Amino acid sequence: MAVEIANRQRVIAIDRRWLRDLVRRAVAAINAEHAEIGLAIVDDAGIAELHGRWMGLPDPTDVITFDLAGPGCAGLHGDIAVSAETARRVAHDLGWQPRHELAYYVVHGLLHLAGEDDLDPAARRRMRTREREIMAAIGLPAPPRGRRQRASRGGQ
Repeated sequence: MAVEIANRQRVIAIDRRWLRDLVRRAVAAINAEHAEIGLAIVDDAGIAELHGRWMGLPDPTDVITFDLAGPGCAGLHGDIAVSAETARRVAHDLGWQPRHELAYYVVHGLLHLAGEDDLDPAARRRMRTREREIMAAIGLPAPPRGRRQRASRGGQ
C-alpha cells in the first residue's frame, strides 16, 4: 500500500506517521486489497481553488476526492485533498479535536474512493453509518454530527 502525504498548510500540526497509519488502518477496515493514496492537507484557500477548478464551486469545502482508478482496477487509487482550516473551525464548533475532524474527512474521502456516495438522503445515511464504523474500527471517536452537519456539501 502506498500513501503519499503533502502538507501544504500551516494551520494545524500534522503528524505524518499518525496520518499514514490512519489511512492504512482505514483502507484495511474498508476491506480494500490494495491502495495507492495521495493525501494533500491544505488550507481553505487551497481547497477553494481545487473546488473551483474541478467542481465549479469557488468556495472552501472540507474534502475533495479524485478517483484515479481505471476500468477493472482493483483497490483504492486516488487523491484526497482535505482542508485543515475547515477541520479546525468545525472541530471547534463541534467540541472535538481538529485531528479527529481531519481524520473524519480522510475516511470520508476513502469511502468515496471505495464507491460510496452521499448525493441523495438514503445514500448519505448509509455513508454516515460506514464513516462511524470505520472511525470505530481504527480507534477514533464517532463524529459528533447530531448537532451540526458537515461544513459543506460541495466536496466529493
